[in-house]
Amino acid sequence: MKGVFMEHYNYKEKEIVGIDHGFGNMKCRHVVFRSGVRAYDTEPPMTADALFYEGKYYVVGEDHKTFVSDKSQDEDYYILTIAALAKELEFRHITDCEVVLAVGLPIQWITAQKESFRKYLMKNEMIEFRYQGQDYLVRIDDVQVFPQGFAGIVQCAGDFKGLNVLADIGNGTMNTMYLKDGKPMTSRCYTDKLGVEQCIIRMSNELLAVSGYDMPYDVYEDFLRRGSADLPEKYTAVMQKAAKEYSDTILAKLREYEYNPEIMRLTVIGGGACILKHFWAGNNNRVQYIDDICATAKGYELLALNNLKRHEGS
Repeated sequence: MKGVFMEHYNYKEKEIVGIDHGFGNMKCRHVVFRSGVRAYDTEPPMTADALFYEGKYYVVGEDHKTFVSDKSQDEDYYILTIAALAKELEFRHITDCEVVLAVGLPIQWITAQKESFRKYLMKNEMIEFRYQGQDYLVRIDDVQVFPQGFAGIVQCAGDFKGLNVLADIGNGTMNTMYLKDGKPMTSRCYTDKLGVEQCIIRMSNELLAVSGYDMPYDVYEDFLRRGSADLPEKYTAVMQKAAKEYSDTILAKLREYEYNPEIMRLTVIGGGACILKHFWAGNNNRVQYIDDICATAKGYELLALNNLKRHEGS
């Protein structure tokens, strides 16, 4: 595909920071970490990767966030946003800056939740925190909220000719969008709770039923990411079967939305892309996978930059 994302975007002394708030992982342009968060009143003794904010220590990245239909219902995603800023700004070697946050929501949620999520992330204009022994001061200038899915291919949308189906498979949801000549068809966008977590639950249940033994979550994740595992065949056979069944479920849902592999092209992005890539028997030259797990966060940044330029010119 054509199109190369820039290193990062700065517009009139404002850092544009894209954050993909996944249920499995938080993704920025340069960093990825698990979406779990735990709070401590005192500094945890066993980790140096702790965030200090408003008198508490937070350890992120050790587990995943439980699926919720409203990401602003508790403080977890706010803390995870600060952690994402900490890690991304550390990568950019910036400790004091003004930020435009570029974020997203599942397609079917954005109409109802866009403004509340924006207010949730903007509730504190000034944010002071410490990460890895470094103090940070961030001023939130704006929060721009975009639909998930299209952001992951916005850089190369011009390459999409004819009728295309985009499937963005995250840990919690699958967002499906039809595109005509690279432009989203707003009447044909769907959100389903068919994320990677459903595949892992299926593998765990089937393995327990067959062997009476379960695997650590990390083993399932690595297996799906790589397509194989250093395990006895009696375990991998069950896991492969469950992953293939999950892939069939995904394709059945796409067919419900009138996906026809003979006349349409399918693009799969998100963490679930590797599952279809490894375990779906229907792979052909009309299916492509975007392996960059940070593609959506990068796309949010580009969309936000374009908005800022457009508003300046209006």
